[in-house]
Amino acid sequence: MTATPTCRIKVINGNTCEPMTQNIDATAQAAKFSHTEIITVTPNAGPISIEGFYDEYLAIPGVLEQIILDSDSDAFILACWGDPGLEAAREITTKPVVGIAEASLYVANMLAAKWSVVTTLHRARDMAEKTVQKAGMTERCASIRTTSLSVLDTENDRAHTVEVLAAASQLAIAEDGAEAICLGCAGMSGLEKQLEERLGVPVIDSVAAAVKMAESLVSLGKLTSKQLTYRQPEKKTIRGYGDHFQVKNFA
Repeated sequence: MTATPTCRIKVINGNTCEPMTQNIDATAQAAKFSHTEIITVTPNAGPISIEGFYDEYLAIPGVLEQIILDSDSDAFILACWGDPGLEAAREITTKPVVGIAEASLYVANMLAAKWSVVTTLHRARDMAEKTVQKAGMTERCASIRTTSLSVLDTENDRAHTVEVLAAASQLAIAEDGAEAICLGCAGMSGLEKQLEERLGVPVIDSVAAAVKMAESLVSLGKLTSKQLTYRQPEKKTIRGYGDHFQVKNFA
């Protein structure tokens, strides 16, 4: 007998690559409890991959739209490792909003004294460092290891991706003192078991970590604080984005 869902989580791919959305969904479905319903979506607009600040800022309106137009979900997951639009998302809903980067860092922090992030292109180093800093985890981060992998490479050539990630992770362990590895891209979801077998340390799948965090927040009955920082945005004219971006009583 199939359990009646008691928790509905919307997982939002940060980019518009549909195969990556499908991979993210597979990971989320495998990680969830039987009573959790997972809905994984691709934004209606935005770049096909996020590899720099320009891509990230272009992606945010499409991500926010998926929250604004949703009145049924109990929690939201931003499935891009830079957590694009995380703070804005928390302003427009009372429901918990979990970024996969933040979730992966929290999980790693409970498993290891020092951990490293292994991510995509070398240009992404500053973005990754800022993500770690924003989560308040800089002192626990042994290193950020960037690679030659583009975001779409992680989806299109899985065998090569494992080899590149294993090599970078081995350097993080041997040279930086990492005791666990955070995979710094949603496109790397589903590779953590292969890498753990080769590396001998915990490897954190950020999408799976976010699912468990979101389920926990819903189970605890916690909502996003509206005391000050994440209050509903002030009413003002917004041009060019459509009426649904105007401030209203967000759920």
